[in-house]
Amino acid sequence: MSTSVSPDLRRIWRGARVPLALVLLIFAAGALLLLGRGEQTHGALEPGSYEPGGAHALAKLLRDHGVDVRTAHTMAEADDELGEDATLLVTQPDLVPAKRLDALREHAADVVMVTPGAPTLHDSLPLVHPVGQNDVGRLSPQCTVAAAVAAGDVTLGGIGYASPGARSCYPGEDGGGTLLQLADAGGTTTLLGTSAPLTNDRLAQDGNAALALHLLGQHPKLVWYLPSTTDPGLDDTRKSIFELIPDGWYYGAAQAFIAVALLALWRARRLGPVVTEPLPIVVRAAETAEGRARLYRRAKAADHAGETLREAARTRLRTTLGLPRDADAAALVTAVATRTGRAANDVGAVLYGPPVTDDVALVRLAGELDRVEREAGRT
Repeated sequence: MSTSVSPDLRRIWRGARVPLALVLLIFAAGALLLLGRGEQTHGALEPGSYEPGGAHALAKLLRDHGVDVRTAHTMAEADDELGEDATLLVTQPDLVPAKRLDALREHAADVVMVTPGAPTLHDSLPLVHPVGQNDVGRLSPQCTVAAAVAAGDVTLGGIGYASPGARSCYPGEDGGGTLLQLADAGGTTTLLGTSAPLTNDRLAQDGNAALALHLLGQHPKLVWYLPSTTDPGLDDTRKSIFELIPDGWYYGAAQAFIAVALLALWRARRLGPVVTEPLPIVVRAAETAEGRARLYRRAKAADHAGETLREAARTRLRTTLGLPRDADAAALVTAVATRTGRAANDVGAVLYGPPVTDDVALVRLAGELDRVEREAGRT
């Protein structure tokens, strides 16, 4: 007598249950941590980001003052949200083509652009030019712009801007204003040399919060546009895959399609009349019914079997009583009660009663249905 030394299922389970439980515990803990953190965004000047370079604090401040802050990550979203009562904040204007940036500016009441570079200025604001790069620090306004006067000293610097006829604030070491405001047809366009006063870690310093609130909270709505390189609406040179396919390929595909169609017609099976084929054996109807009944009994589907019996009886009764096939329950019950002399409630309980629960109730139901049919069939 030989003894098997290979592990059986019980041994395998005993050896694997502890590692499996640890793996499940790790996955459950990770899922709970993710659910507990909730939905968070990341990135510079993201209104939902709690990072030092994010702008959740500014977004909350604006909402607390009644400003409807709408975040847009695509050109289409920004264009849909803009209107005459909206301020537009563009966090990375250098990612937006000049024509599309000009179109957004036309639809907004006021515009604030953060650190626009020389190419953007050349295409959209040709009268403005950058003047050096300055250290970010505490600067005084030295101008008459209402937002700057109300804010006082703020944390600014970065790119300096200069333009004839524009109001320049917070001058840097090279003389250019790190905040420059130009008058547009219906509002103003403000350029910031750095994003520092808008971020979480600098908003509470000096007059940064007052400056941000005056620049971005002048209108009921703020469209916070964060351009991205993944936005297909910003790539004028991007083509679809169909535009990249040479014309000759379409011609060749058409020829191949015609050749395949002709081959299919040549080799296709010719359709003729339907051929009848005798069955190998003949199964009596009684045996079929008995076999189905056994299946219902094995599956303990007394309710389904009872409904099948009721539906068959209802169909035969409609035919016997001359009712249409789609006659509703009320019409059938009334007709059967009139023909048999039974109470309508009793007929309804037999034909449309609650589902049966066991085989005894199923047999009783079959007998009731048979009696109703025999009584209805009498003339």
